[in-house]
Amino acid sequence: MTISLRNLPKDVEKAILETSHREGISLNKATLRLLQAQLHKPAKNTDFEEFCGTWSTAGADAFDAALLEMRQVDPADWESDG
Repeated sequence: MTISLRNLPKDVEKAILETSHREGISLNKATLRLLQAQLHKPAKNTDFEEFCGTWSTAGADAFDAALLEMRQVDPADWESDG
């Protein structure tokens, strides 16, 4: 299938041009690559942004206390056998 695109937004045009130059491919291949990359993006936000700032101070302190033992470095773990 062939599609002609007109009046591309400047940021889209820039992304196509940058991809083309960076990867040494044609504008057509760069456009296809960018479109395909969008198809493989996760449908749901996976950066955990919805959890930012949701802990109370007490909850954060309890979490830190639970991890305290794991944050200790045991010097024996760093000794070499040789």
